[in-house]
Amino acid sequence: MTAPRIPHLSNRETEVLAALGAKLSNAQIAHRLRISVRTVESHVSSLLRKFGVTDRWALTELSQPGSPTPALLAGLPTARTSFVGRAPEREQVLASLSEARLVTLLGPGGVGKTRLAAEVSAAAAPDFPQGGAFVDLVPVRDGFVAQAVATALGVVSRPGQSLEDAICQHLRRGRGLLVLDNCEHLMDSAAGFAERVLSSCPDTTVLTTSRERLRLAGERAIPVPALRLESEAQQLFHDRALAADPGFAADPTVVAEICARLDGLPLAIELAAARSVSLGAAGLLDALDDALRLLDGGRDPDERHRSLRAVISWSFHLLDDDERALLCRLAVFVGGFDLDAAVAVATGTRGAVADVLGRLVEKSLVEHRSGRWRLLSTIRGYAVGKLADSGDEPEVRERHLRWAAELAADLVTRLDGEWRDEFDAVADDLRAAVAAAAETPSEVPHRLARSLGWLTYARRFLPETPDHFCAAARFAEDPGEAAEDLRNAADAAHAYIDTGRSYDLLLASAEKARAAGDPRAEAIALAFAVVTANRHPGGFSTEISGESLRELLDRAKTVGDRADPLVAAHLAAAEAWSARDEKVLPDPELLDEAIETATATGDPVLISAALDAACIAALTTGRFREAHRIGSRRVALLSEMPRNDPYSAPEITDTYHMASGCAVAAGDLPAALKAARSALADDLIGRQSYVAFQASIPPLVLSGDLSGALQQAPVLWDACVRAASPLAWMSPAVAAIALAHGLLGDAEQYRLWRERAEQVARPVSLRYLASFAAFVDARVAVHTDALGDAAEMVERAFAESPPQDWYRPYARAAGAELAIVAGLPDAAQRLAQARHAAVENDWATACLDRCAGRWHADEVALHKAVRGWERIGARFERATTLLLLPDKVDEGRRELALMSE
Repeated sequence: MTAPRIPHLSNRETEVLAALGAKLSNAQIAHRLRISVRTVESHVSSLLRKFGVTDRWALTELSQPGSPTPALLAGLPTARTSFVGRAPEREQVLASLSEARLVTLLGPGGVGKTRLAAEVSAAAAPDFPQGGAFVDLVPVRDGFVAQAVATALGVVSRPGQSLEDAICQHLRRGRGLLVLDNCEHLMDSAAGFAERVLSSCPDTTVLTTSRERLRLAGERAIPVPALRLESEAQQLFHDRALAADPGFAADPTVVAEICARLDGLPLAIELAAARSVSLGAAGLLDALDDALRLLDGGRDPDERHRSLRAVISWSFHLLDDDERALLCRLAVFVGGFDLDAAVAVATGTRGAVADVLGRLVEKSLVEHRSGRWRLLSTIRGYAVGKLADSGDEPEVRERHLRWAAELAADLVTRLDGEWRDEFDAVADDLRAAVAAAAETPSEVPHRLARSLGWLTYARRFLPETPDHFCAAARFAEDPGEAAEDLRNAADAAHAYIDTGRSYDLLLASAEKARAAGDPRAEAIALAFAVVTANRHPGGFSTEISGESLRELLDRAKTVGDRADPLVAAHLAAAEAWSARDEKVLPDPELLDEAIETATATGDPVLISAALDAACIAALTTGRFREAHRIGSRRVALLSEMPRNDPYSAPEITDTYHMASGCAVAAGDLPAALKAARSALADDLIGRQSYVAFQASIPPLVLSGDLSGALQQAPVLWDACVRAASPLAWMSPAVAAIALAHGLLGDAEQYRLWRERAEQVARPVSLRYLASFAAFVDARVAVHTDALGDAAEMVERAFAESPPQDWYRPYARAAGAELAIVAGLPDAAQRLAQARHAAVENDWATACLDRCAGRWHADEVALHKAVRGWERIGARFERATTLLLLPDKVDEGRRELALMSE
């Protein structure tokens, strides 16, 4: 049967198709993608038309594994003209892509590297079933290579995850092709990014085009020569001349001379051929000869570059005044632009601009694709110089800035609808416009920088969001506006789990609010800074002293008006969190007021924060089941929080972290895994963020999915190494990886990850790790029968742990079991001690039933333990318990063998 045709799909259509494959309704798809049901219906209709099928069930089948993959190579340029010649080079590149993982097409500007790369990529696409992307780096500024690739692939980063990590995670799904076109102005960035992809994604091949090698190991460089003069160059000239004038005819000798003068450069030939309509071949040769003589003094040692520059200059001077003026003004765009954008930077009416733009397209100086135009990099480079010489550059850049600010502001108003594709198309120009603005307070760049903050946050380009809001604060003419921008920057930093930076930005916001004479904003910023430092100290390189925080609180109380509900709620929260010197320990006696004042505001963000204080208080006093219930209440509030406002970010990230952590603390592993899955599905958290690690790895290991946890281990450690701020609260997840290795009998990896857990925990103390580490050591000792240090390990398991350590029931239960297995004289006492903590934890309860079975050789108790493990989904523990039952030993061994694979 003939395979279905694979149409080109937009990123949004690809998302809708995947959702159809998951058998979601239109309403569910609309909710998941945050678009209207009507928009979903429109995309479904488009998919039906593109695939040529009659109903959504056929689309569902098309989206299943084994079905054709839509849009195999995102961003692949669509050819508008014939591809001439290059047969040997084409075959050489195709062969190289099957043999080498990094292939670079080398050659000067205008030699046709991009066109060859596009042709080869299209031909090679079937060999790369996971697809990939063709990424034009021309408009990309240094430092934004990953951003450009992520945009092409439709990838976003999550809190604690770099864009490079997100891209590599996407590319690791299978054999794919990534094309980086025009690397020459970003050599270090492009080479570093390619190296990262090649080392992290073993099934990904990278094809680059550049004027020089990337100089990476394994790179196969293929020079792209000029066209062969006797055949290919003349054929290209005839093809393009006929496209401009169907009646074109010329003496082959003249055409050969033209191509020779142009050194066979495809871009130069195309530019010259476009003039054949008005000049004829003979006139073309004369004009070209004059232009080359005129510019013969160029200093570029590469004759090809001199010829290309000559042809561009010659083409430029043949334009009329309107055409030259518009071409120079269009050079301000680093990427593509539409007619509205062209009109914004030009002079004249919309109709006049459209007319001139059309003439520039006809003369091959501007490209037109799907309603958007762009200048080739070589032509843009020339036109930028002419713009600077004209004296119009300041005015044009001001127009470009205003266009960018207006467009960005309009996109912000559409965050609940369709906006992402349009933002992706203009993002580089928006960034370039604000970067080029003078660093002085001004309304237009302020508006643009603020809009970029909102847009990049909603687009989940989280690492850059705080910088845009900080830029907005610098551009702000009013300190009150700057205070608001800095508060948004603080919340955005919190979204990226950089609470230390968030604290600093909150203090800066408070100072701006004071300068603005806004005591309300000042009090709120100061109070929230106090809460942040007390509630989230794990993100600080150096913890802020309690004395310093109380001084900040006193300032907030002095300027804040408690008659204002928001001020009252923030002050009550700060008082509850700072009443004790110890971090992460709210005062239980002040919780009622904090919850009451937060509830009075009706703000789900403040209510969730107040509930978290109550949750922490329950955890620190051993009331794990109550904490679990509060965590579930906070999850219910998530649906009421705005998704595209950084203000919600601290609570969204913390709610998922605590929902899973509280469930683990209570031993409710199914609930913990459910919370982890919800976090992974959330577009703010997503896969491989810090929160996702802490939410998913401990319950995976405790439930027996050891391989699933270990698959995340390399990326977890990479995140810990690269973290901009300490991750002490991540130490239990690192120790859980040690537990997985220990249960699988890998002593070397067990020791390595235990050391790593200590390393991660120590920047602020072992408050998060002490009990869990003692549990891990005791549990591995029991499983591996390593009993030499049993007495010391049991002592640590029953030691007084910091109140912020929520894993006491695990440590005591595992310690009691180790005491029994090792035959320690105080085993009975330890068992009795552990029972008190186990009341609040289902895992510990099942473990102590197993302890009783071991201690008394009681099969009834062992069967009870098996049922307890089954209830919470602890497959590994169930299997090891079966080994203690004579008639279940074989079953236990089979299950352990399956989990060890």
